[in-house]
Amino acid sequence: MEDFNDLHIDEESIPQSKPLGIFGMLFTKMTTDMKFVGMFTIIYGVLTSLSIIGAIIGVPLIFAGLRIREAADEFNAFRLTNDNSSLKRGFELQGKYFYIQKIIIIVGLVLTALYIIGIIAFGLFAYSSYN
Repeated sequence: MEDFNDLHIDEESIPQSKPLGIFGMLFTKMTTDMKFVGMFTIIYGVLTSLSIIGAIIGVPLIFAGLRIREAADEFNAFRLTNDNSSLKRGFELQGKYFYIQKIIIIVGLVLTALYIIGIIAFGLFAYSSYN
């Protein structure tokens, strides 16, 4: 076995990590949360896609989850390398996530409204048939 006690290392050659500070800690927490939300969105999309009707909402959810996870990866790359193109790609991917989510919310509201209208119409039909 080698003895590493007498090993001399030039300490200037070792990259020193800078302390993150408040912004760095918030940035790291944000990207970790983005990855969690992305994974949850993907899992929810897969479970929703188990039915044919649910696939209308589930497939876009899967794509949205992938976009937010990719955005988190780009933000982490920016934090490590300070590469502005990673930051730009991160914001573009995050924008795609929010765009997909906006469409899913609108479709969900329309389907909910149609469902409520259908329930009311069925209730009125049942009420008029009863009398």
